[in-house]
Amino acid sequence: MSIQSLIATGTKLWLDSIDPKMVQENRALGASGATSNPIIIADIIKGGGYDPAISKLISQKLDDTAIAWQLTDQLVRDAQKVFLPSWQQTKGNDGYVSFELDPLLEDPHDAPPHAQRVQKYIELAKKWSAGHQNRMIKIPATAAGLDALEEVAAAGVTINVTLIFSHRQYKVSREAIWRGAQRRREGLDQFKSVYSIFISREDVYTEKHVSTLSPAAQGQVGILNAKEVWRDNQQFWSDKKLRLQQEIIFASTGVKNPKDSPDKYVEALAGSDIQTNPPATNEAVQRLNKTYTRKVDQFPPQAVIDEIHQKVDMQKLEQKLMEEGIAKFADPMKALIKLIAGRRAALA
Repeated sequence: MSIQSLIATGTKLWLDSIDPKMVQENRALGASGATSNPIIIADIIKGGGYDPAISKLISQKLDDTAIAWQLTDQLVRDAQKVFLPSWQQTKGNDGYVSFELDPLLEDPHDAPPHAQRVQKYIELAKKWSAGHQNRMIKIPATAAGLDALEEVAAAGVTINVTLIFSHRQYKVSREAIWRGAQRRREGLDQFKSVYSIFISREDVYTEKHVSTLSPAAQGQVGILNAKEVWRDNQQFWSDKKLRLQQEIIFASTGVKNPKDSPDKYVEALAGSDIQTNPPATNEAVQRLNKTYTRKVDQFPPQAVIDEIHQKVDMQKLEQKLMEEGIAKFADPMKALIKLIAGRRAALA
Protein backbone atom coordinates (compact mmCIF):
# COMPACT_ATOMS: atom_id res chain seq x y z
CA MET A 1 0.00 0.00 0.00
CA SER A 2 1.41 3.37 -1.06
CA ILE A 3 0.88 5.36 2.14
CA GLN A 4 2.41 2.59 4.27
CA SER A 5 5.35 2.56 1.84
CA LEU A 6 5.77 6.35 2.18
CA ILE A 7 5.72 6.12 6.00
CA ALA A 8 8.21 3.23 5.87
CA THR A 9 10.76 5.60 4.24
CA GLY A 10 10.80 7.67 7.46
CA THR A 11 8.21 10.30 6.52
CA LYS A 12 5.63 11.28 9.12
CA LEU A 13 2.33 11.78 7.32
CA TRP A 14 0.01 14.51 8.56
CA LEU A 15 -3.35 15.33 7.06
CA ASP A 16 -4.04 18.84 5.77
CA SER A 17 -7.57 18.67 7.19
CA ILE A 18 -9.36 18.07 10.48
CA ASP A 19 -12.61 16.88 8.90
CA PRO A 20 -13.63 14.18 11.43
CA LYS A 21 -14.35 11.55 8.74
CA MET A 22 -11.07 12.20 6.90
CA VAL A 23 -9.13 12.19 10.19
CA GLN A 24 -10.45 8.70 10.99
CA GLU A 25 -9.79 7.41 7.46
CA ASN A 26 -6.24 8.80 7.29
CA ARG A 27 -5.41 7.68 10.83
CA ALA A 28 -6.36 4.14 9.77
CA LEU A 29 -3.93 4.47 6.84
CA GLY A 30 -1.09 5.55 9.15
CA ALA A 31 -1.35 9.36 9.33
CA SER A 32 -0.04 10.57 12.69
CA GLY A 33 -1.04 14.25 12.84
CA ALA A 34 -3.12 16.96 11.21
CA THR A 35 -3.35 20.68 10.61
CA SER A 36 -6.24 23.12 10.37
CA ASN A 37 -7.08 26.49 8.86
CA PRO A 38 -10.27 28.54 8.30
CA ILE A 39 -10.94 27.02 4.83
CA ILE A 40 -10.97 23.55 6.38
CA ILE A 41 -13.27 24.69 9.21
CA ALA A 42 -15.66 26.38 6.72
CA ASP A 43 -15.84 23.24 4.56
CA ILE A 44 -16.78 21.16 7.61
CA ILE A 45 -19.49 23.63 8.70
CA LYS A 46 -20.99 23.79 5.19
CA GLY A 47 -21.98 20.14 5.55
CA GLY A 48 -24.59 21.17 8.16
CA GLY A 49 -23.47 18.63 10.75
CA TYR A 50 -22.37 21.37 13.15
CA ASP A 51 -25.67 23.31 13.12
CA PRO A 52 -26.67 21.99 16.59
CA ALA A 53 -23.31 23.20 17.98
CA ILE A 54 -23.80 26.59 16.29
CA SER A 55 -27.33 26.87 17.74
CA LYS A 56 -25.98 26.15 21.21
CA LEU A 57 -23.27 28.81 20.85
CA ILE A 58 -25.84 31.33 19.56
CA SER A 59 -27.93 30.66 22.68
CA GLN A 60 -24.86 31.60 24.74
CA LYS A 61 -25.02 35.09 23.13
CA LEU A 62 -21.69 34.66 21.29
CA ASP A 63 -21.01 36.76 18.19
CA ASP A 64 -20.05 35.21 14.84
CA THR A 65 -16.28 35.60 15.39
CA ALA A 66 -16.42 34.00 18.84
CA ILE A 67 -18.49 31.11 17.41
CA ALA A 68 -15.88 30.59 14.66
CA TRP A 69 -13.15 30.26 17.28
CA GLN A 70 -15.17 27.99 19.57
CA LEU A 71 -15.92 25.63 16.66
CA THR A 72 -12.27 25.68 15.56
CA ASP A 73 -11.16 24.86 19.10
CA GLN A 74 -13.65 21.97 19.31
CA LEU A 75 -12.72 20.48 15.93
CA VAL A 76 -9.00 20.69 16.74
CA ARG A 77 -9.65 19.07 20.15
CA ASP A 78 -11.57 16.22 18.46
CA ALA A 79 -8.67 15.60 16.06
CA GLN A 80 -6.18 15.78 18.94
CA LYS A 81 -7.99 12.88 20.65
CA VAL A 82 -7.57 10.74 17.53
CA PHE A 83 -3.83 11.44 17.29
CA LEU A 84 -3.08 11.43 21.03
CA PRO A 85 -2.00 7.72 21.00
CA SER A 86 0.69 8.65 18.46
CA TRP A 87 1.84 11.51 20.71
CA GLN A 88 1.97 9.13 23.68
CA GLN A 89 3.81 6.35 21.80
CA THR A 90 6.46 8.76 20.48
CA LYS A 91 6.68 10.61 23.85
CA GLY A 92 5.84 13.93 22.19
CA ASN A 93 7.71 13.55 18.91
CA ASP A 94 4.59 13.09 16.74
CA GLY A 95 0.79 13.05 16.99
CA TYR A 96 0.15 16.81 16.89
CA VAL A 97 -2.72 18.87 15.50
CA SER A 98 -1.97 22.45 14.46
CA PHE A 99 -4.21 25.34 15.50
CA GLU A 100 -3.85 28.49 13.40
CA LEU A 101 -3.88 31.87 15.18
CA ASP A 102 -6.13 34.68 13.96
CA PRO A 103 -5.33 35.35 10.26
CA LEU A 104 -7.05 38.75 10.52
CA LEU A 105 -3.95 39.98 12.35
CA GLU A 106 -2.41 40.05 8.86
CA ASP A 107 -5.42 41.51 7.02
CA PRO A 108 -3.83 43.76 4.32
CA HIS A 109 -6.72 46.26 4.69
CA ASP A 110 -7.37 46.27 8.42
CA ALA A 111 -4.43 44.89 10.42
CA PRO A 112 -3.46 46.55 13.71
CA PRO A 113 0.00 48.24 13.95
CA HIS A 114 3.06 45.97 14.03
CA ALA A 115 3.75 46.11 17.78
CA GLN A 116 0.10 45.31 18.56
CA ARG A 117 0.16 42.37 16.16
CA VAL A 118 3.27 40.97 17.86
CA GLN A 119 1.65 41.24 21.31
CA LYS A 120 -1.58 39.70 20.04
CA TYR A 121 0.28 36.68 18.62
CA ILE A 122 1.99 36.13 21.98
CA GLU A 123 -1.28 36.48 23.90
CA LEU A 124 -3.30 34.21 21.55
CA ALA A 125 -0.56 31.56 21.43
CA LYS A 126 -0.62 31.30 25.23
CA LYS A 127 -4.43 31.27 25.30
CA TRP A 128 -5.06 28.56 22.67
CA SER A 129 -2.18 26.29 23.75
CA ALA A 130 -3.01 26.30 27.49
CA GLY A 131 -3.70 22.84 28.88
CA HIS A 132 -2.98 20.97 25.63
CA GLN A 133 -0.41 18.20 25.19
CA ASN A 134 -0.55 17.53 21.45
CA ARG A 135 -1.59 20.91 20.04
CA MET A 136 0.79 22.98 17.96
CA ILE A 137 0.23 26.70 17.52
CA LYS A 138 0.58 27.89 13.94
CA ILE A 139 2.20 31.32 13.54
CA PRO A 140 2.95 32.78 10.09
CA ALA A 141 6.45 33.87 9.06
CA THR A 142 5.31 37.47 8.58
CA ALA A 143 7.21 40.38 10.14
CA ALA A 144 4.94 40.36 13.22
CA GLY A 145 4.79 36.58 13.43
CA LEU A 146 8.58 36.30 13.34
CA ASP A 147 8.94 38.99 16.01
CA ALA A 148 6.56 37.08 18.31
CA LEU A 149 8.32 33.70 18.08
CA GLU A 150 10.98 34.13 20.75
CA GLU A 151 8.48 35.08 23.48
CA VAL A 152 6.01 32.38 22.42
CA ALA A 153 8.75 29.73 22.53
CA ALA A 154 9.98 31.04 25.90
CA ALA A 155 6.42 30.59 27.24
CA GLY A 156 6.65 26.84 26.53
CA VAL A 157 4.32 26.82 23.50
CA THR A 158 4.88 24.19 20.78
CA ILE A 159 5.12 26.15 17.51
CA ASN A 160 4.48 25.41 13.86
CA VAL A 161 5.85 28.33 11.81
CA THR A 162 3.75 28.54 8.66
CA LEU A 163 3.91 30.44 5.35
CA ILE A 164 7.66 29.91 4.91
CA PHE A 165 8.82 30.37 1.32
CA SER A 166 12.49 31.28 1.72
CA HIS A 167 15.63 30.22 3.52
CA ARG A 168 15.67 33.66 5.14
CA GLN A 169 12.27 33.16 6.80
CA TYR A 170 13.28 29.70 7.98
CA LYS A 171 16.55 30.93 9.56
CA VAL A 172 14.99 33.93 11.28
CA SER A 173 12.19 31.78 12.74
CA ARG A 174 14.50 28.95 13.83
CA GLU A 175 16.91 31.30 15.58
CA ALA A 176 14.10 33.19 17.36
CA ILE A 177 12.52 29.93 18.55
CA TRP A 178 15.85 28.52 19.73
CA ARG A 179 16.59 31.71 21.70
CA GLY A 180 13.15 31.47 23.31
CA ALA A 181 13.45 27.74 23.99
CA GLN A 182 16.64 28.25 25.98
CA ARG A 183 14.77 30.64 28.29
CA ARG A 184 12.03 28.11 29.16
CA ARG A 185 11.52 27.58 32.87
CA GLU A 186 10.57 23.95 32.26
CA GLY A 187 13.75 23.19 30.31
CA LEU A 188 14.12 21.57 26.89
CA ASP A 189 12.75 18.07 27.54
CA GLN A 190 9.39 18.83 25.85
CA PHE A 191 10.75 21.38 23.34
CA LYS A 192 9.45 20.69 19.84
CA SER A 193 9.27 23.05 16.87
CA VAL A 194 8.36 22.60 13.20
CA TYR A 195 8.83 24.84 10.16
CA SER A 196 6.26 24.61 7.34
CA ILE A 197 7.85 25.29 3.99
CA PHE A 198 5.39 25.79 1.12
CA ILE A 199 6.45 24.02 -2.04
CA SER A 200 4.08 23.91 -5.03
CA ARG A 201 3.35 27.65 -4.93
CA GLU A 202 7.04 28.31 -5.71
CA ASP A 203 6.75 26.38 -8.98
CA VAL A 204 3.58 28.30 -9.88
CA TYR A 205 5.55 31.52 -9.26
CA THR A 206 8.54 30.56 -11.44
CA GLU A 207 6.31 29.40 -14.34
CA LYS A 208 4.73 32.85 -14.30
CA HIS A 209 7.68 35.09 -13.39
CA VAL A 210 10.90 33.19 -14.31
CA SER A 211 10.08 31.87 -17.79
CA THR A 212 13.80 31.73 -18.72
CA LEU A 213 14.35 28.59 -16.61
CA SER A 214 15.25 25.53 -18.70
CA PRO A 215 12.78 22.60 -18.84
CA ALA A 216 15.12 20.69 -16.48
CA ALA A 217 14.92 23.45 -13.83
CA GLN A 218 11.33 24.65 -14.25
CA GLY A 219 9.15 22.85 -11.71
CA GLN A 220 12.14 21.97 -9.49
CA VAL A 221 12.45 25.24 -7.53
CA GLY A 222 10.04 24.28 -4.73
CA ILE A 223 11.72 20.89 -4.29
CA LEU A 224 15.28 22.28 -4.31
CA ASN A 225 14.39 25.06 -1.87
CA ALA A 226 12.68 22.61 0.49
CA LYS A 227 15.62 20.19 0.37
CA GLU A 228 18.15 22.97 1.04
CA VAL A 229 16.15 24.17 4.05
CA TRP A 230 15.76 20.56 5.24
CA ARG A 231 19.55 20.00 4.99
CA ASP A 232 20.28 23.22 6.91
CA ASN A 233 17.75 22.19 9.57
CA GLN A 234 19.40 18.78 9.96
CA GLN A 235 22.81 20.38 10.39
CA PHE A 236 21.66 23.08 12.82
CA TRP A 237 20.00 20.76 15.34
CA SER A 238 22.49 17.87 15.05
CA ASP A 239 24.68 19.02 17.97
CA LYS A 240 21.95 20.41 20.27
CA LYS A 241 21.37 17.07 22.08
CA LEU A 242 17.58 17.54 22.25
CA ARG A 243 15.20 14.73 23.13
CA LEU A 244 12.62 15.64 20.45
CA GLN A 245 13.21 16.30 16.76
CA GLN A 246 12.88 19.84 15.39
CA GLU A 247 11.44 19.19 11.96
CA ILE A 248 10.56 20.62 8.59
CA ILE A 249 6.96 20.26 7.47
CA PHE A 250 6.75 19.90 3.70
CA ALA A 251 3.51 21.79 3.05
CA SER A 252 1.58 22.73 -0.11
CA THR A 253 2.38 19.28 -1.55
CA GLY A 254 -0.65 19.11 -3.83
CA VAL A 255 0.45 19.63 -7.45
CA LYS A 256 -0.81 22.73 -9.26
CA ASN A 257 0.32 21.69 -12.76
CA PRO A 258 -2.10 19.13 -14.26
CA LYS A 259 0.78 17.62 -16.28
CA ASP A 260 2.58 16.62 -13.05
CA SER A 261 2.04 13.30 -11.31
CA PRO A 262 -0.16 13.93 -8.22
CA ASP A 263 2.61 12.53 -6.01
CA LYS A 264 5.43 14.64 -7.54
CA TYR A 265 6.29 16.40 -4.27
CA VAL A 266 5.40 13.46 -2.03
CA GLU A 267 7.88 11.23 -3.87
CA ALA A 268 10.66 13.84 -4.11
CA LEU A 269 10.57 14.57 -0.35
CA ALA A 270 10.03 11.04 0.98
CA GLY A 271 12.27 9.78 3.75
CA SER A 272 12.34 12.28 6.61
CA ASP A 273 10.45 14.84 8.65
CA ILE A 274 6.75 15.59 8.02
CA GLN A 275 4.51 15.91 4.97
CA THR A 276 1.13 17.59 5.45
CA ASN A 277 -0.76 16.38 2.43
CA PRO A 278 -4.23 17.44 1.30
CA PRO A 279 -6.78 14.59 1.41
CA ALA A 280 -6.83 14.42 -2.41
CA THR A 281 -3.04 13.95 -2.51
CA ASN A 282 -3.20 11.12 0.02
CA GLU A 283 -5.99 9.50 -2.02
CA ALA A 284 -3.82 9.76 -5.16
CA VAL A 285 -0.81 8.29 -3.33
CA GLN A 286 -2.93 5.37 -2.19
CA ARG A 287 -4.38 4.87 -5.67
CA LEU A 288 -0.95 4.91 -7.39
CA ASN A 289 0.13 2.04 -5.14
CA LYS A 290 3.85 2.74 -5.62
CA THR A 291 6.79 1.72 -3.49
CA TYR A 292 8.53 4.84 -2.20
CA THR A 293 12.20 5.17 -1.32
CA ARG A 294 14.12 7.89 0.53
CA LYS A 295 14.71 10.83 -1.81
CA VAL A 296 14.73 13.82 0.53
CA ASP A 297 18.53 13.93 0.50
CA GLN A 298 18.89 13.39 -3.28
CA PHE A 299 19.44 16.77 -4.94
CA PRO A 300 18.95 17.75 -8.61
CA PRO A 301 22.02 17.78 -10.89
CA GLN A 302 24.51 20.54 -10.07
CA ALA A 303 23.76 22.34 -13.37
CA VAL A 304 20.08 22.62 -12.37
CA ILE A 305 20.99 23.85 -8.86
CA ASP A 306 23.36 26.48 -10.33
CA GLU A 307 20.75 27.64 -12.85
CA ILE A 308 18.04 28.01 -10.18
CA HIS A 309 20.38 29.91 -7.85
CA GLN A 310 21.39 32.19 -10.72
CA LYS A 311 17.95 32.92 -12.19
CA VAL A 312 15.52 32.85 -9.26
CA ASP A 313 15.61 35.92 -7.03
CA MET A 314 14.41 34.38 -3.75
CA GLN A 315 13.83 37.79 -2.18
CA LYS A 316 11.35 38.69 -4.96
CA LEU A 317 9.79 35.22 -4.76
CA GLU A 318 9.31 35.52 -1.00
CA GLN A 319 7.83 39.02 -1.30
CA LYS A 320 5.31 38.05 -4.02
CA LEU A 321 4.27 34.75 -2.42
CA MET A 322 3.89 36.38 0.99
CA GLU A 323 1.59 39.03 -0.52
CA GLU A 324 -0.53 36.27 -2.06
CA GLY A 325 -0.23 34.07 1.02
CA ILE A 326 -1.41 36.81 3.38
CA ALA A 327 -4.48 37.45 1.20
CA LYS A 328 -5.19 33.69 1.14
CA PHE A 329 -4.70 33.77 4.92
CA ALA A 330 -7.09 36.61 5.84
CA ASP A 331 -9.86 36.16 3.23
CA PRO A 332 -10.88 32.63 4.34
CA MET A 333 -11.25 33.85 7.94
CA LYS A 334 -13.63 36.61 6.78
CA ALA A 335 -15.49 33.99 4.70
CA LEU A 336 -15.77 31.69 7.75
CA ILE A 337 -17.25 34.48 9.89
CA LYS A 338 -19.68 35.35 7.06
CA LEU A 339 -20.65 31.67 6.75
CA ILE A 340 -21.50 31.55 10.47
CA ALA A 341 -23.59 34.72 10.11
CA GLY A 342 -25.48 32.91 7.33
CA ARG A 343 -25.99 29.82 9.50
CA ARG A 344 -27.21 32.08 12.32
CA ALA A 345 -29.85 33.61 10.01
CA ALA A 346 -30.90 30.19 8.68
CA LEU A 347 -31.18 28.72 12.18
CA ALA A 348 -33.07 31.71 13.67
